Amino acid sequence: MQNTESKLFLYFICCISAMGGLLFGYDWVVIGGAKPFYEQFFHIYDAPIMQGVATSTALVGCLVGAMVAGSLADKFGRKPLIITSAVLFTLSAVMTGAFNNFTMFNIARFIGGVGIGVASALSPMYIAEVSPANIRGRMVSLNQMTIVFGILAAQIANMLIAQDTGTTDQLVNIANGNWNNNMGWRWMFWAEAIPAGLFLVMSFMIPESPVFLAMKRESEDNCNNLKTQELTNPHTQELKNPKTHKLTNSPSPLSDLFTSKYRKILTLGLVIAVFQQWCGTNVIFNYAQEIFTSAGYDVNGMFIDIVITGIANVLFTFVALYTVEKWGRRTLMLIGAGGLGIIYLILGTCYHLGMTGILMVALVVAAISCYAMTLGPITWVLLAEIFPNKVRGIAMAVCTFALWTGCCTLTFSFPSMNAAIGCSGSFWIYSIICMCAFVFLFRNCPETKGKELE
Repeated sequence: MQNTESKLFLYFICCISAMGGLLFGYDWVVIGGAKPFYEQFFHIYDAPIMQGVATSTALVGCLVGAMVAGSLADKFGRKPLIITSAVLFTLSAVMTGAFNNFTMFNIARFIGGVGIGVASALSPMYIAEVSPANIRGRMVSLNQMTIVFGILAAQIANMLIAQDTGTTDQLVNIANGNWNNNMGWRWMFWAEAIPAGLFLVMSFMIPESPVFLAMKRESEDNCNNLKTQELTNPHTQELKNPKTHKLTNSPSPLSDLFTSKYRKILTLGLVIAVFQQWCGTNVIFNYAQEIFTSAGYDVNGMFIDIVITGIANVLFTFVALYTVEKWGRRTLMLIGAGGLGIIYLILGTCYHLGMTGILMVALVVAAISCYAMTLGPITWVLLAEIFPNKVRGIAMAVCTFALWTGCCTLTFSFPSMNAAIGCSGSFWIYSIICMCAFVFLFRNCPETKGKELE
């Protein structure tokens, strides 16, 4: 009975932590559905640079959040940072829809981005630290499951909030279009405040990570021992010398992470993190308008196609939950890199040939499905597993920072790249990146399935 209660409590606290992923997914993707309307409101519909700024401002916030998450989590604990991310999500949801000024709109998006950066680093790390080795991969993948649910929630909310402009009545179309451009996009952001508020309340219910508590306890014990020895030992200055007094499991400073001892594993983590973004799948979520209109669909068809990709995203993330402990992390990463490389090569060729319609949607859904069962969740599992306890907090922060740097550059560059070489050239480039990543992962990615964290 006690074992059952312990499992239920584990699932309970992991689900609460994973709500950071839910909001991460919603906040990250809501911009794609709101994009056609706020661009009209802010008069940036014909300015690719400003469009890139609007969609990437939150990602700059992600960089800041990821950069500070690790050191703050090692100093104050995992729980306070999770609570902080919930506060930032709530503030951003309310503020983004409230502002009429483009600069203030971007500041609100930046605040939400900081929340994403913190949550994306802390949620999988917390889950990994409270979960036993035999189910850790599945539990960390739960974070990705909530991310894709957040993505789907944003896609459905955007579709339901947007007023239909596909009628034959011109006056109705004008009225609906005006409502979308003036108010509809605001409600798309405001809808996030409901789960954000729930996350904020429930985040107070989780306990602190046992790994952090163990490191903190060891640090305090060593400090107390040092003080005792200072009173009885005449060689006080030698004891104070950091070279003669090291903690075995206490958090390491950032400089330690870049020593030769961790160089190889840090390089692997950075490549995995950046590749998850540069594989190109995320432009489908952030630039759905360009992707699907280029495939021959109007605005209403675009929203339907977006929801279809969201459903595929959720379904194949369930596949990842089943396969992560059976097939292993390395196998799934290789399937993801190779599969996306092939799909993007075909998709780019179809765009080049001017093909439109259901075939294009099928290829996009195939890409999303491949990503959802491989690179999407397994990246977070590997990043949470490959580093030892001593550097995990700061290493997760560095790798998450690299991940969001990749996401920011990908998102900012796509409008200009798409304008210059079209969707065909863009997807061919992503195909080449995937093939190169496949070779790197084949040579360097280890299998971490079933292994203890340390």
